[in-house]
Amino acid sequence: MENKKKLTTSWGAPVGDNQNSITAGHRGPTLIQDVHLLEKLAHFNRERVPERVVHAKGAGAHGYFEVTKDVSKFTKADFLSKVGKRTPMFIRFSTVAGELGSSDTVRDPRGFAVKFYTEEGNYDLVGNNTPVFFIRDAIKFPDFIHTQKRNPKTHLKNPNAVWDFWSLSPESLHQVTILFSDRGIPATFRHMHGFGSHTFKWVNAAGEAYWVKYHFKTEQGIANLAAETAAEITGTNPDYHIEDLHNAIENGDYPAWRLYVQIMPLADADTYRWDPFDVTKVWSQKDYPLQEVGRMVLNKNPENYFAEVEQATFSPGNFVPGIEASPDKMLQGRLFAYSDAHRYRVGVNHNLLPINRPRNDVNHYQRDGQMRFDTNGGGAVYYEPNSFSGPKETPENNIAPYEVTGSAASTAYSHDDHFTQAGDLYRLMSEEERARLVANIVAAMKPVERDDIKLRQIGHFLKADREYGTRVAEGLGLPLPVNA
Repeated sequence: MENKKKLTTSWGAPVGDNQNSITAGHRGPTLIQDVHLLEKLAHFNRERVPERVVHAKGAGAHGYFEVTKDVSKFTKADFLSKVGKRTPMFIRFSTVAGELGSSDTVRDPRGFAVKFYTEEGNYDLVGNNTPVFFIRDAIKFPDFIHTQKRNPKTHLKNPNAVWDFWSLSPESLHQVTILFSDRGIPATFRHMHGFGSHTFKWVNAAGEAYWVKYHFKTEQGIANLAAETAAEITGTNPDYHIEDLHNAIENGDYPAWRLYVQIMPLADADTYRWDPFDVTKVWSQKDYPLQEVGRMVLNKNPENYFAEVEQATFSPGNFVPGIEASPDKMLQGRLFAYSDAHRYRVGVNHNLLPINRPRNDVNHYQRDGQMRFDTNGGGAVYYEPNSFSGPKETPENNIAPYEVTGSAASTAYSHDDHFTQAGDLYRLMSEEERARLVANIVAAMKPVERDDIKLRQIGHFLKADREYGTRVAEGLGLPLPVNA
């Protein structure tokens, strides 16, 4: 059947010849008046937006979230208001440290970012496949990520920087233990759990507040890759996880997760044995059992990777009524940093893009900026307060207050036990899992050039569990640190 679509320029004019540029005669030179050629080349030069500083490479999918248990006594969030309610959503999975062209099967945490298109605005839950993180204060985040990137002199990955930073930041030990365990390389994006990681606040219709942690449990079961298998796949198919997710959905094998939460009464934060806002620690499920909330199903692949996956923007600060921030210091920094990254990377009007645009009406007084491709508010009133029936605030949607005290100063968390939970995790592992953990750590630490860095890190392992540290030291051929 004849194709009746006319090729046009970006401004809609028909193109007469898309195979030959306009030249002075058969040999040229090319004429600058060939505006179609200039537009094609100029647009091509700008087809890549700056890649994400972290989580650069990823995969995405559309789906829905369905409430399966009544949690209305804990939160007034409308999309969680009743059993059976479905909310469309989009998810982006990713690695953390690598560039856009890096391998999917490296040892690295995986990003687990969910955008819920609720009737009260978009709610973003931007977490990882681990319940904890390497650091607990956002002021250390740029330094940490620098260690995961390339050496500015050699442009090579730098194990010296990685282990120097971790050995000088003992709060990282819990996450390091997870990273070098079997779960450090998931078999696929479908075969891993997801976590909000941070503590958040839920508020119910009566104004009562609770602290909450999110757990997405994969219905596919946990499956991981051995280091040797992952290395082989890296060399043969660096896009292995992206391909797996696409093919599963395309074949109708829709991945699903069950969402559970841990609920902590507000007052418990002052008496719990761990600071509940320290993202390097978990809450014991014996103390705060998992409570089911709903089920997430991914059933549609993106139509265009760039438009949806690459331009998708997530921020842990995108809340809806009934869900609020906690004093988690790492979360507090991310509330600013993520949206600011998108303003730089995609543009100040990134929330107007179809993949990010809320499904409900948006009414505000923001105007102008690059890539403003809606009506820009038309001729409506553009300031507030005003006398012209412009949108007004709704006091019932103020945040639920909680008391804060203390002097303004640069202060650390009051709890500094970074070893007990890492040791507990080590002791939960089977002998085979411990052997693989130690082998992975030893292989990663061998390239470190300075023994003092290795010994400092071994000291942390020893504090977590004597056997743990001893086996790492033996694997590196080093004596135990003095006074260990």
